[in-house]
Amino acid sequence: MHPASPHQHRSRLNPPGTVAGQTSLAPQQQQQQQQQQQQQHTVQISSSTHPYQGLKTSENEEMGCVELLATAISVLIMVLTFPFSVFICFKVVSEYERAVIFRMGRLRSGGARGPGVFFVLPCVDDYYPVDLRTVSFDVPPQEVLSKDSVTVTVDAVVYYRISDPLKAVIQVSNYSHSTRLLAATTLRNVLGTRNLSELLTERETISHTMQMSLDEATDPWGVKVERVEIKDVSLPTALQRAMAAEAEAAREARAKVIAAEGEMKSSRALKEASEIISSSPSALQLRYLQTLSSISAEKNSTIIFPLPIELLTPFLNSSAQHAANLHATPSPLHRHQHQHHQ
Repeated sequence: MHPASPHQHRSRLNPPGTVAGQTSLAPQQQQQQQQQQQQQHTVQISSSTHPYQGLKTSENEEMGCVELLATAISVLIMVLTFPFSVFICFKVVSEYERAVIFRMGRLRSGGARGPGVFFVLPCVDDYYPVDLRTVSFDVPPQEVLSKDSVTVTVDAVVYYRISDPLKAVIQVSNYSHSTRLLAATTLRNVLGTRNLSELLTERETISHTMQMSLDEATDPWGVKVERVEIKDVSLPTALQRAMAAEAEAAREARAKVIAAEGEMKSSRALKEASEIISSSPSALQLRYLQTLSSISAEKNSTIIFPLPIELLTPFLNSSAQHAANLHATPSPLHRHQHQHHQ
């Protein structure tokens, strides 16, 4: 071998990430990098031994002698009955399904199978198909006592789907039945903290609160609650009558207030109109004529003609003076009687 040149010695002393003349990383930084590498390595190892987050399985453990013997016998039976075993060993799941397979009670590695064709051994493997489509169910009507001590009957509808088939099969016995019971209980608990007015006006908020609570509770089961809707809120008959009477009284009160405000505004307008008309006598006469024309157009059998009192004032004065003169000058008969008494 040729002796190394000074440049090669310098490159060996200085790593590729450093520049000549500069010192390497501090010891503390090197220790931190080593710790990070160790953490990454441990995380990778843990993910390989436990591929499903939050779910401990035993598919990577070594099989015992009994399990190996049973598997060998199953394979032998499949080979001996080859033409007919094909119909038993090959299974098909649809696009919207997944199959969870257990071999001798242990979960097979690889997670859930599907969609498509997968292989199982007879008498050794068990598989459970899981539907991934959204499922809806009606929550039975629940009699709830509200916060203000009013008994109401509420029913709702829940939409959910399976987000993790392994958890849905391993973590809970019957995820559908458990979700239904939890939905009914959550409906009673959530509505019990609300007043009657909130139950009738804040349905969207209550539905969102129920959806969050159900989703949080069913997450360990691999169930995703997508939507919760309150269908109907039934009130007692006596309460419905009381609320109807209250609403009717409130409407009548508002109607009276509106009528009073209208009369007040109309009186003000009439006052202003009378002041304008009183300033001009001809305007009053024109108003009389307009009223007569409107009356004659609708009911022409009877016409009421309003006569101003100012036109009769001279006649009234002359009749009063005539009566005073008669009272002041006695008649001839009265004079004759007066003389006889004397």
